[in-house]
Amino acid sequence: MKQEQVQYREALPEDIPQIQIVRHSVKENVLSNPALVTDDDCKVYITVRGKGWVCEVNDQIVAFAIADLVDHNIWALFVHPDHAGKGIGKYLHTIMLDWYFTQTSNKVWLSTAPGTKAETFYRMNGWKAVGITKSGEVKFEMDNENWKSMHLPDYKY
Repeated sequence: MKQEQVQYREALPEDIPQIQIVRHSVKENVLSNPALVTDDDCKVYITVRGKGWVCEVNDQIVAFAIADLVDHNIWALFVHPDHAGKGIGKYLHTIMLDWYFTQTSNKVWLSTAPGTKAETFYRMNGWKAVGITKSGEVKFEMDNENWKSMHLPDYKY
């Protein structure tokens, strides 16, 4: 049996088709209208507004994360269901937040549907619930001090 080759790297515009496949594969936090998140949106978020990262397994993107420095939020963190539970999301989360807090001291926020694995993931990784959005999602925040206090910088990127 062939051993999986796993690589983490910055997202590039040419990754967008595979990023979209991952985004549309998820079972929770499904887009109500997939046309609302365009390839152009993705390109702007990874090249102008912030930065993105991908995880490739055997040269196929299976997960991605995107941080937005303009609105100070996590625009995306998604793992293909076939690769969930392997630590890929946590690793991308760490890469992304380490980078984010080297760029700004502003706290960062995100929102996710209540009662999902994502909600549990963010709670377990130090995010603080601060309310409910107009669309009914749980809004979370993370600040630099909380991130530093709970994060051990033992990852090698």
